[in-house]
Amino acid sequence: MQTTVTFKQIDPSSSLKAYVQKKLEKFDKMVESPAEAYVVLSVEKIRHIAEITLTYDKVRIHAKEESESMYSSIDALMDKVRMQIKKNKEKIKRHMSGKKQSIKDESSDEIPLELEIKNVPDHQIILETIDYKPMDIEDAVVELNSGKQPFFVFNNARTERVNVLYKHNNGKLGLIQPKG
Repeated sequence: MQTTVTFKQIDPSSSLKAYVQKKLEKFDKMVESPAEAYVVLSVEKIRHIAEITLTYDKVRIHAKEESESMYSSIDALMDKVRMQIKKNKEKIKRHMSGKKQSIKDESSDEIPLELEIKNVPDHQIILETIDYKPMDIEDAVVELNSGKQPFFVFNNARTERVNVLYKHNNGKLGLIQPKG
């Protein structure tokens, strides 16, 4: 695995760099293809922040952790990345086994519904029902990028609320979250 470690507002330390590389070596076994890891270690007042962007195949994993110790931030970060890799592998396994369930499979549930809306003649609304499950925003980004729809509706695992992730015309992603 090709690893790049960047230090921001902290003195470069060979022991921290070696610690990160040692932790990332464990992911070589989990990821079958060549991977690139960009790690940023920074300090803001008393917060020690570790951030990683891991890219392999067509998967991009981004995670960020902070604590009062850089080593504990790195440990928590690696745990988070390990879980994301496992989730991605399970998702691919489910997809390959044919057990996936998509919106298109439920197309028989679509109910064309004509409604009369004031000042809008001949307006048609097609009602589509979707089955959404709790997931992290990172997983929703993967789902959005793998599909052909310009948006993706999901239940945010952290807030337990329905969110919508969509693609802007400029290529960036937007997230709609309910207030309150």
